[in-house]
Amino acid sequence: MSAKTILIAHRHAGVRDRFAAALADARHAYVTADSVASARARLADAAVPISLALIDLGLADDGVALVREMREASGGALPVVVFSGSVTSAAQVGRLAAMHVAYINEHAGTPLILPSLAPHLFPDNFNRRASARVAVGVPISYRAGPAIAGAVTLDVGKGGVAIRTMNPLEKGTAVQVKFRLPGTQGEIAASGRIAWSDRQVGMGVQFEKLSSNDQRSLDAFVDAHA
Repeated sequence: MSAKTILIAHRHAGVRDRFAAALADARHAYVTADSVASARARLADAAVPISLALIDLGLADDGVALVREMREASGGALPVVVFSGSVTSAAQVGRLAAMHVAYINEHAGTPLILPSLAPHLFPDNFNRRASARVAVGVPISYRAGPAIAGAVTLDVGKGGVAIRTMNPLEKGTAVQVKFRLPGTQGEIAASGRIAWSDRQVGMGVQFEKLSSNDQRSLDAFVDAHA
């Protein structure tokens, strides 16, 4: 699998540095830009192809036009995620919706950055899911046979959970997981199987068995946050 490089284009160094640190911690490559000129230069650099662009609309007088320019330069193939705080009008929202642009909160906590970006970096792993998913990064333990490990979730759904790990289990492996959803008291305990496995992002667990109480808690959480 080819390497993924993310462009972080934002006016403020603090935002660029925080997102860069989160990506580096997950062993993803990144480049940064603090102006339209530097963002264009990064995208034009054939030696470092960009797989995903995080764009601050405030970099340009017409930020939506900048997004369209980037999309057109890539033949429409470049996934773009806009920093939500840089959107200043309903008109911008409408124009961005026409291009199917996603958003991320530039103030998102570090544990939520990768879960929010993973579906755009690895769409093949995430598009296969029929149910709604909620990006959330919480500690999770999982057991396969006698081996027990800990990691962090990427997202949760009513029928499964995605786990961030650099050592994913093989597809089809039986596994038991335990995790606690934000704002809840009890743990979710479920058994299932690995539905997908990718060393650059982690693995997905499809639930096969969990208690009715845990299913209700999971359903309520997803319905409230999806």
